[in-house]
Amino acid sequence: MKKIVKTDKAPAPIGPYNQAIFAGNTLYISGQIALDPVTGDLKTEDLENETLQVLENLKAILTEAGLGLENVVKTSIFISDMNNFGKINEVYSRYFDSENAPARETVEVANLPKFVNVEISAIAVKF
Repeated sequence: MKKIVKTDKAPAPIGPYNQAIFAGNTLYISGQIALDPVTGDLKTEDLENETLQVLENLKAILTEAGLGLENVVKTSIFISDMNNFGKINEVYSRYFDSENAPARETVEVANLPKFVNVEISAIAVKF
């Protein structure tokens, strides 16, 4: 069974997709960028705040689904410049500690939606 998850505490989709979908006990969260869900403005003034907004958007979707960061089993990080990996990783580590961090990959891409610097998607499981 498929259940769509929506919250106004994360940005509305900017295309034909949903914020997240439950398939059984697995939640698939669409890639999040640094859109402020209240103003709709991009928060790209600096990489740290941009990454914080992305992770807060993911967290808001998890909360709406009745889950938390501890339920995340996999993330995919897309960045526009691999030289930014360390800065993004530092902020990411505030949300996921090394001992319990999910599996992940980090990939440099040519462009991201709205030409942001970082986008993160996640898969979480309701245990």
